[in-house]
Amino acid sequence: MRILALVVAAAALLAAAATAHEHHGEAPTCAGGGSGRVLAEFRPGEVTLDGHPADWDGVEASEFALLPALDPDEDKAYAGGKVFVKAVHDGVNIFFMLKVDGDYTYTKGENKKCPSVALMFQIGEKATYYNMGGCKDMPGSCTSKSCRGQEVDIMHFSVGNAIPGRLYGGNHIDNADGNGGDRFGHLVDLYSWNPHCRYLDGIGPKENNSNAQNDWHGAWWHSSLTFHSGFVDDDSPYGKQDEKGTYYFEFSRPLRTMDRLQQDAQFTIGGPNSMAVAFWYPNDGKPWSKSEHYSASCDWLVLDIQPSMEAAHYRPAPNRSWDAATAFALLLSVVAICISVFVGYGASKNRSSVQFTPLEQI
Repeated sequence: MRILALVVAAAALLAAAATAHEHHGEAPTCAGGGSGRVLAEFRPGEVTLDGHPADWDGVEASEFALLPALDPDEDKAYAGGKVFVKAVHDGVNIFFMLKVDGDYTYTKGENKKCPSVALMFQIGEKATYYNMGGCKDMPGSCTSKSCRGQEVDIMHFSVGNAIPGRLYGGNHIDNADGNGGDRFGHLVDLYSWNPHCRYLDGIGPKENNSNAQNDWHGAWWHSSLTFHSGFVDDDSPYGKQDEKGTYYFEFSRPLRTMDRLQQDAQFTIGGPNSMAVAFWYPNDGKPWSKSEHYSASCDWLVLDIQPSMEAAHYRPAPNRSWDAATAFALLLSVVAICISVFVGYGASKNRSSVQFTPLEQI
């Protein structure tokens, strides 16, 4: 009887686990194949990280339909329309601008009653878009060894405590603690092996490595907001609820980071980079849940970080200042030689007229 009871209990646990993870089985079929491309041109010194879109006007945008991530049915697409993604880089940092139409909604201190966005990037070569890396280990068994090669890098920005137009993300306090958190605006830097094994950078399933930091910075804005000298916390909710308009989310991060724990994607100019975009919105004022997000694709998008065209065609100009200095030095050398010859010739010519006087006679 005891053995039978144990068998029944084990079966019940397996059934519960299967039920809890049934929506993380095979990847759903997506219309259009779920592929796309985001172009990041070399444009140094053009972007100010403030959430405002004006300095992005000349940058090419990629547009994607926002479909439910777990059920990418076109009939269930985000009612506000598509997401527009722009990217540039300056050779050191990469910048992103996300544009999404949506009525203004903001509830201070409640992230799930405010819009939220996330960017995900492939780290490990085996990491899949679906299931956020695709490691099959269950919570408690995920480790950097068992899930090696299936890491993804995630930036998640929930704006419930973030003032529009202000900068959030990496800060000295959280970085000093050695993790990718952001206690001020919840623009956090995470890594994941699957939806159940997701952690802040520097924090692992069995230990806190305390050797990481948040490398992201970002800001948000809505087109309905009036701008004077800048909002402060007391101005919340900053704008009129349900006012029609457009959300803007702007981010930056170094192309390469000092990560040694396999928790950050390392971007390469001219090389393949994979990314994904997610968006949460509180429909009808109801708070969203973690799995109720829209996705810009059903698979990895290609992030194309282009090299500088000027650098590709660069030819060093003649160093005219060096040429002039060389010519001047050569001229001085010739003059010095001539003077030496003249002085030497004069001395040898007058040698016979010079009388030698013994030292004893002086």
